[in-house]
Order: sequence, then C-alpha cells, then structure tokens
Amino acid sequence: MSKTIQSIRGMHDILPEQTPAWQYLESTVRDLLAGYGYQEIRMPIVEMTELFARSIGEVTDIVEKEMYTFEDRNGDSLTLRPEGTASCVRAGIQHGLLHNQQQRLWYMGPMFRHERPQKGRYRQFHQIGVETFGIEGPDIDAELIMLTARLWRRLGISDVRLEINSLGSLEARAAYRERLVDYLRGHQDVLDEDSRRRLETNPLRVLDSKNLAMKDVIAGAPQLLDHLDAESVAHFEGLKQRLDTAGIVYVVNPCLVRGLDYYSRTVFEWITESLGAQGTICAGGRYDGLVEQLGGRATTAAGFAIGLERLLALLEEHGRLPSPVAPHVYLVTFGERAEREGLLLAERLRNVLPGLRLVMNCGGGSFKAQMKRADRSAAELALILGEDEVDAGEIGVKFLRREEDQRRFSQDQLEAFLRAQCFTAPSA
Repeated sequence: MSKTIQSIRGMHDILPEQTPAWQYLESTVRDLLAGYGYQEIRMPIVEMTELFARSIGEVTDIVEKEMYTFEDRNGDSLTLRPEGTASCVRAGIQHGLLHNQQQRLWYMGPMFRHERPQKGRYRQFHQIGVETFGIEGPDIDAELIMLTARLWRRLGISDVRLEINSLGSLEARAAYRERLVDYLRGHQDVLDEDSRRRLETNPLRVLDSKNLAMKDVIAGAPQLLDHLDAESVAHFEGLKQRLDTAGIVYVVNPCLVRGLDYYSRTVFEWITESLGAQGTICAGGRYDGLVEQLGGRATTAAGFAIGLERLLALLEEHGRLPSPVAPHVYLVTFGERAEREGLLLAERLRNVLPGLRLVMNCGGGSFKAQMKRADRSAAELALILGEDEVDAGEIGVKFLRREEDQRRFSQDQLEAFLRAQCFTAPSA
C-alpha cells in the first residue's frame, strides 16, 4: 500500500472544530475596521518576485532565505507572497488608488515563508493587514495604534504592551548607519554569525538581536533617536502626545527597528509575554518611501499586520476562545415516507425560523444509530419523525441536554415551540 500523503511541514489544516475561533476573530476585526472606515482589498497570493526584492530589500532574511520562489511556464520568476504590504501598494499603484487620494485599506489571508516551524511561526501563516495612504501627520499613526488597542479590549486581552520607536528619514538613517557600523566593528569579537553578516547588509537588525551574549554591546550602541532629523523628531513627539492624551501606555524602545527595509519614522509592536519567544502579535509603522520605490508617485503611508495564529494562541492561553457552534436540533427520520417528509419539514423550518441550526440525518440507519448521531452532534434537541408521526401530522421532540419528558407537537405547534427556545435570529 502506498504511503498516505501528509500536509507540507509548517503548513497546517484548520479543522472544523477550530474554524469557529477563526471566524470569531475575523468577524471581530472586520466589524472593528468598518467602524473606522477601512475598506477591504483582496490581492493574489502569487506576485512577481521583483516586487518583494524591491520592497522588502534584497539583503533581508526574507528575500535571501525564506521566500517560496519558482519559475512559471513562461520563465517568469514568481513568489508566494511573504507579506502583504508590497502587494497592497502594487495594487494601489496599478489601479490608480493612491495619487492625491487618502485610502484606508485592509486585507486578510495566508502568507508564506520558508522558516523553521515552531509554536506561533509557520511556513503558511495568516495575517490581517491594515494600510493607509496619503495621510502625512502623526494622527494616522496614533489612529492605527488606538485601533489595535480597541481590538485588544474587544477580545478581552490585557497581557500586551506597546513598544514604539522612530527610524527617522532615509537620509538620517543612512548617516546613523555609518556610526553604528563603526561602533559594531569595534566589537566584532562579541557578535554572533548572523550579526556579523548583517553588519555588512542590514546593520540596524543587529540591534534587534535576542542573543543575550550581545546584550551589553547592543545597550552601548549609539541610539538612532539621538540622530533623527528635525521633522522626524517633531513627528515622533506628536505621536507620543496623542497617545498620552488617549491614555495609551507605551514604552519607547530605541532598539525596535523592524525586519523590513521599507519602514521609516514610526515603528511599533504589540508584545505579550504569554507566548514565549514569539511574543509579537501586531507590528507596523510608516513606510513613506515605498510607493515611489515601486514606481508610483511619492505617497505617504502607514500600516500594521496582525499574525492570526499568534493572536489565537493568546486567546486560547487566556481562555477567550468561543465555544464550538453546535446545531440547535437534529432531525431523525425512519421510514421512506418519513425521510421524504423530513426533508420538506427541515426546509420549511429553515424558511420560517431564520438562524435555526438544523441538521437532517442523511444516509439512513436504525433509530438507535440515528439517536447516537444526534447526541454526538451536541444538538439541544432531537426531532423524531417516523411513519406514525407522519400519519398523525405530528413530530416528537426529545431533549438531549436536560432532563425533560419527550413531547409531541403538531407541525404548527413545533414552530412556536422552537421559537420559544430562542433558536432564531432576525432575518437578514
């Protein structure tokens, strides 16, 4: 017998008992974003490789080691998207959404990176991304942070902290980069292999190292905040003032640099201690130069991304996941006439009772076997329809989750009974 085919390492199935939690989280975010005036955009999961090389940076870990890249039949180099911002910018430029306009956009879906799988980090992972365009001041930075703070409140999450920093302008960062490289070269004996490689390609990422052996070297490094241009200082002060006014607690972390080349000025992360090493559940900031870098006209931009797997893990850690959604009733039929009548009855009940969750037994089976299925479904009630009930124009009702005598109703009475059990919802 041939070996069964398994899912690819780091790419997981989301099973039926797990999807209610995903739906709850997705709908909560969707409703929140609508309340702030954000509109959904949906982009392809495959893009030209050049898009990510030009936006993320050719010397970043993502482009160098983690992207799923392949040639199609035309010889074009294509890549499964490793993040969503570049795709959103590409779509905005292509469809004329950005120039001299303000846009508030969001998207949701899978991303792909060939990383070492571990808890909270997978090769196919899911993000909700929020992007804004054409809004220059620190007010939009503050709105993005306040929006995420409201999301944590709606989800009942309190074990998070906000860290912020400013990377300044590209020019200020280039000057700072030279000072940082000079400093780090004087401590190369302490740097680990990754940091020595980044010293030549992306030295700011050295500041983000979690290697405890480098802690003192990183603490003694020149701070980017001391080398910002005047406009970036004013922008950062404006952001802090707005967060203070809103009562949002934050920590200024001068080592917060983010892993993508396109960030400038504001960067921020929401971090939890409940998930071990993979503690960042939301990260973002400004990327004012990216639209022009990808061929559009200069447009200011800011946004963030939320990792859904990590956020779901945090909700589970705190017991905040919703219970699985069970059917209200399970319709048991026995006899050919009863089966035909049952199908019609099920449709009739769904018509008159919007929101009713009714499972119709299909595939036959003895009365005992059908009742076992009804019980396993976690339904509240079993509706029982046999030949006798069809002849009498009635239906039996058996309570599966509480001690009450079995009852019989006419079909008209059944509608009123089910309505009284609150197994309904307003019509759409």
